[in-house]
Amino acid sequence: MKSLIVLLVALPLSANVYAATQTKIDSDMKKVLDALSAKKPMAIENLSADEARKQPTTSDAVKDVLTKENGSFIPTPIAKVEDRQIDGAAGKITARIYTPEGPTPMPVIVYYHGGGFVLATNDTYDASPRALANGAKAIVVSVEYRKAPEHKFPAAHDDAFAAYKWVLANAKSFNGDPNLVAVAGESAGGNLALNVAIRARDEKIMLPIHEVLIYPLAGTNMNTESYRVNADAKPLNKAMMGWFMKNYTKTSAETMDVRLNLLSANLRGLNPATIITAQIDPLMTEGQKLADRLKAQGVLVEYKNYQGVTHEFFGMAPVVSEAKDAQGFVSKGLMMSFKKQAQEE
Repeated sequence: MKSLIVLLVALPLSANVYAATQTKIDSDMKKVLDALSAKKPMAIENLSADEARKQPTTSDAVKDVLTKENGSFIPTPIAKVEDRQIDGAAGKITARIYTPEGPTPMPVIVYYHGGGFVLATNDTYDASPRALANGAKAIVVSVEYRKAPEHKFPAAHDDAFAAYKWVLANAKSFNGDPNLVAVAGESAGGNLALNVAIRARDEKIMLPIHEVLIYPLAGTNMNTESYRVNADAKPLNKAMMGWFMKNYTKTSAETMDVRLNLLSANLRGLNPATIITAQIDPLMTEGQKLADRLKAQGVLVEYKNYQGVTHEFFGMAPVVSEAKDAQGFVSKGLMMSFKKQAQEE
């Protein structure tokens, strides 16, 4: 059993890189957070968007841990990776297509990365699509939607839906099955994924057959229990979430739009969902409430909260064992939905 480290409230804020209260930190997770801290990242909330985009990320920290332990960093192997220009809502955007070994046509997962609608790229979130493709035996299309503050709300949401429609129309061109399409996303990307499903329902086009929502941004109330407990957590804290919302929205009133505040949205009629949250994460409470809201509105949901880990842990399977479990949990749900849909065709 991995050792657990107890952090005391008495730690000064500068040293408290984990959470604002006593929290048991997974020992694997601690390696990553220590590696990130060693890179001396600046506080995102005090930077411009351009400055923030140059800061070290958790994926950089994972690479450092692997290099230290193995002498080098090698991405998880996958049969084929290609970038393609696809139709966004206001012009072309880039999609990275991950194809695992196996017979074709394959199911497809449209994936949206995190970064608060402001930060990160397909490069930053390369590990998660690789894991989803190999684990669910599906082609993953990772979408490089437009970012704020250059492109304000709802630009990212509109690109996410445009990309989903492009996949439905063009899946055969990359050996995907247009009848077996799911959506997935992390953090802000989880918000986009669920919004795609809602909009598909409302516009009466084919619903995603499954939604994978990984520590999703599901609400805009920054006074929840997990915001209180994890106000100063790393790599995501309360101040950063305020900064993200300020950059993405034009007015404070927009934060109440149901596309951002999904806990107020109509969630009926959607296909099954898998939701993952992390204990040391300001977004944990809203992710849990989203699972409850979906269930209350008749949606089948598999939900799991992972103890001792932080926001962004999902793609860290090479160094964080809880991430391996989470990836397996997600892949199982996806494969069950793919199998059920294939049998009904």
